[in-house]
Amino acid sequence: MLLYNITSIIDDTAADSWLKWMEDVHIPSVMASGKFVSHRLLRVLDSPNEGVTYCAQFVVEHMADYLDYQQNFAPALQKEAQVLFENKAVSFRTLMEYIA
Repeated sequence: MLLYNITSIIDDTAADSWLKWMEDVHIPSVMASGKFVSHRLLRVLDSPNEGVTYCAQFVVEHMADYLDYQQNFAPALQKEAQVLFENKAVSFRTLMEYIA
């Protein structure tokens, strides 16, 4: 099992619209890819950054599914976020393996 984590730092002025977009559009689109078995969206309470920090997490069972998502689905979804929230959000992605 793998955890795909996207940490996003959102400008205060765009935080509400970003959150609504994530809940209504982005997360459903990611899950519709059929590559992930579950997801969660968290707000970071003790972030040292200005703005609002969120973590969107998606659980994937197999590396092949993650790689397929990265090749065939992620580019368009990431582009949409860049266009909608240009200069209002920055994101970085990590892939983690469950140990225990």
